[in-house]
Amino acid sequence: MFKEIVIDINGNALQGYLAHGENSRGWIIFAHGSGSSRKSPRNNWVARELNHLGFSTLLFDLLTIHEDKIHSNRFNIPLLAQRLLGTTEWLLKSPEYQGTPIGYFGASTGAAAALMAAAEADRSWPLYAIVCRGGRPDLAERDFLQHVLQPTLLIVGSNDVEVIKLNEKAKIDLPNAKLVLIPGASHLFEEPGAFDEVAKLTGDWFLSHLDTLDKNYQHA
Repeated sequence: MFKEIVIDINGNALQGYLAHGENSRGWIIFAHGSGSSRKSPRNNWVARELNHLGFSTLLFDLLTIHEDKIHSNRFNIPLLAQRLLGTTEWLLKSPEYQGTPIGYFGASTGAAAALMAAAEADRSWPLYAIVCRGGRPDLAERDFLQHVLQPTLLIVGSNDVEVIKLNEKAKIDLPNAKLVLIPGASHLFEEPGAFDEVAKLTGDWFLSHLDTLDKNYQHA
């Protein structure tokens, strides 16, 4: 089932896409990067691959149309993280949600929002894993990174030199993170086969960490 939705977060109507099948393995909520939206072709590509693996997906606009016109909002990580938390709470209360585990997928600045949201999330929530694609985890700040206990996969192109450095630095502060470089790939993974590898790594990560339901981090 695919449908367009509207999520109300403190009076702000956020547009979204929801894809949900029977006997879902879990839900993956996407946080897009600056200047992008629920229509991101790359995030939708990953979402479709996750749907094929049996996961339900939720892509949504972190900002309203009016808010997105203010450029600084796109880099307001605390605001974006609060929108992600609000959307997670919305999902948990929705009729589509059936008690399955949840993961976050963040791209670019959306990765920082996903990590900050994970650090602030209610520990009773079934948020079990995170994937960051070409992310800027450094924008989440060290104090938040150190409280992200969920297994976190950082995916970066091997030619994306500056972002590699930022991810390597963030990995030191993340308690449970793995950094994987896609050979020959740039920031947008536009090279032949590069994004296929991103989708495969993402699917494998969520299959591993959402299916096993390792809840030990909740009590760390």
